[in-house]
Amino acid sequence: MSLSLAIHEREEKKSKPDYDNLRFGAEFTDHMFMMDYSTEDGWHEPRIIPYQPLTMDPSSLVFHYGQAVFEGLKAYHFQDKLLLFRPEKNFKRLNESNRRMNIPEIDENFMVDALKELVKLEKDWIPTKEGQSLYIRPFIIATEASLSVKPSSRYKLIIILSPVGAYYSNSEQMSPVSIFVEDDYVRSVKGGVGFTKTAGNYAASLKAQKKAEELGYDQVLWLDAIEKKYIEEVGSMNIFFKINGEVITPALNGSILEGITRNSVIELLKSWDIPVTERLISIEEVEAAHENGTLEEVFGTGTAAVISPVGTLKWKGTDLSINNGETGKLSLDLYETIAGIQTGMMEDKMGWTVTVQA
Repeated sequence: MSLSLAIHEREEKKSKPDYDNLRFGAEFTDHMFMMDYSTEDGWHEPRIIPYQPLTMDPSSLVFHYGQAVFEGLKAYHFQDKLLLFRPEKNFKRLNESNRRMNIPEIDENFMVDALKELVKLEKDWIPTKEGQSLYIRPFIIATEASLSVKPSSRYKLIIILSPVGAYYSNSEQMSPVSIFVEDDYVRSVKGGVGFTKTAGNYAASLKAQKKAEELGYDQVLWLDAIEKKYIEEVGSMNIFFKINGEVITPALNGSILEGITRNSVIELLKSWDIPVTERLISIEEVEAAHENGTLEEVFGTGTAAVISPVGTLKWKGTDLSINNGETGKLSLDLYETIAGIQTGMMEDKMGWTVTVQA
C-alpha cells in the first residue's frame, strides 16, 4: 500500500522551555507523528498532528500483555542544517524488535522520510547550545481491545520529540560513572527478548537499578543468566573494555541489544587500526586484568551519553578502580569524534549523518 503523509499543524504553538534548564523527557514539541495498523488495512493513515493525549480502551492489549517496542535517537542543529545520526539503523532495529514481539514490520525508508518531515516542522524546538539536541522517541503499542493472550490485530506507531540538554555539564567533563555488577537478578537469556527494545526489558531492570543506587552506584552491569559470569551490558549502554591495547566488547548473543553507538564505535576503532574484538568476556577476566595492571579503560556506549567512561566496578564486595577513576584518552577521543560528527562540528568521513532540509 502506498503511504501518503498528511500534516495537520497546531494553530496555537506552545511556549518553548528554558533551554538552559532542560530536563530529559520533560518537555515535548508541538507535534507528533502517528500511524495506525489493522489486519484489514496494514499500516495506514500516516500523519503529523498536534501533540495530544491518547484515548484508548482499558482492555487494549498493551496494558495487559506488554506488546510494545521503542527506539531512541537525536536530531541536531548545526548552522543552517538539521542533522540526524544514522536514523535508518534505528528503524531497522525497530523492525528487529517487531519481528521478535510479533508486531507487523514497518517500511523503514518511509519512516526515515516521515521523521525528516516531523523534524523539519519542529526545527525551532531543536536547542542550539553545545551538547544540546532534540531527543526522538518512536514507539509502537498494541491497541486491540481484548483480554485474550494473543498478538494484537491493531497497533499505533507514534513519534514524540523532546528538547534535551547536554548529558555532561561543563563541571562534569565526562566524569566517569560507578557501576555495580549484578549477580542476583538477571536481565535476559538467549532465546528471550534481550536483543529487542521492548518495554518489559526496562521494567524488569528497575529493581536492580534501584538496588545499585541505594548502594551508591550509578548503573548496573548485567551478567549472563545461565552461569552469571559472562558480561552482557549495562542497563542503558553497551560496554567496552580496553585490555593491554585491545578493545573487547561482549559479542551479540541474542540477549544483548545491538547498540547503534556500539556499532559506530566498532567501525571507528577499525578505521583507526585499533584492535577491537567481539567475544565472550567474563567478569573474572576483567578482574584479573585489573589485578595485573592491563585493564586500561572501561566505557559504555549509548544514545544519551554517546560515551560514558567507567571509573569504578563493584564486584563481589570489591571496588575495582579503573584508570585511577579518570576518563581515558580513547574514551575521550571516541566521544569527541562521534559527538563531533553528530553535531556537524567534525567532517563525517563515515557517511553517518542525514541532513534534513530546514
